[in-house]
Amino acid sequence: MPRSTDWLEVGDRVLTRRYRYLDQQIGLVLGRGEALVIDTRATPSMAHELLEDIRDVTTDPVAVGINTHWHWDHAFGNSVIRPAVIWGHERCRERLLADGAASRTEQAADDPKRRTNFEAVVIDPPDRTLTIAADVEVGGRRVELRYLGRGHTDGDIVVRVPDAGVLFAGDLLENGATPWFGDGYPMDWPATVERMREFITGPVVPGHGAVSDRSLVERQLAEFRLVAALARRVNDGLLDRAAALAAMPYPAADAVEPLERALAQLLGELD
Repeated sequence: MPRSTDWLEVGDRVLTRRYRYLDQQIGLVLGRGEALVIDTRATPSMAHELLEDIRDVTTDPVAVGINTHWHWDHAFGNSVIRPAVIWGHERCRERLLADGAASRTEQAADDPKRRTNFEAVVIDPPDRTLTIAADVEVGGRRVELRYLGRGHTDGDIVVRVPDAGVLFAGDLLENGATPWFGDGYPMDWPATVERMREFITGPVVPGHGAVSDRSLVERQLAEFRLVAALARRVNDGLLDRAAALAAMPYPAADAVEPLERALAQLLGELD
């Protein structure tokens, strides 16, 4: 059992730690003699903190890292966990190489308190990539990586530890807050989460917020379906934008972006 009270063991030797910064969940899978970490946090200093926290659980080296997607808060700590092998979707690698430096500059400007930490980020994308599926081994345990479709980004993957029945959903799910749609594909997101359901046999760990179960998946699936349905009605001229915004499943301040993003997708304006 883990010695740290801040790690939650959600399955046999499968743990998650909920960090206050961005209310983020970071996963840890322990094998024989080595460990696997799911997402590497937002800055090198945060990644170093993560490695120190892992030492509260095991002295085994982190041999494998996984980026659930390419956003900075999930991948900017990559260089710190080297020489671990890092896995991610092929578009995770592509987007970090194309946009990582600009994202680093933007975060440094937006967060003066952590400016130096963001400026220290080394853009270090996954060196192992998948298109649809890959199985990774850590200390004799199989960990499944699956791309189920576009949603929060164009390169989200879910991570399943089959012998423990635990699913890490990344930011395809967010518990306790409105999912972020800024790089999202609202018209695809419902089908992606529908596919996720077949992998659920126990705890579900979202990218942010509390650990849950199938109920979180079903609730957010209903919300994503409603967003898509409202956007279709606006696009078809059956509903005006004000009425659609009023019917959205999110607070008024959060409702505009998902609707506008969905309409842009329906108009063919997104890749």
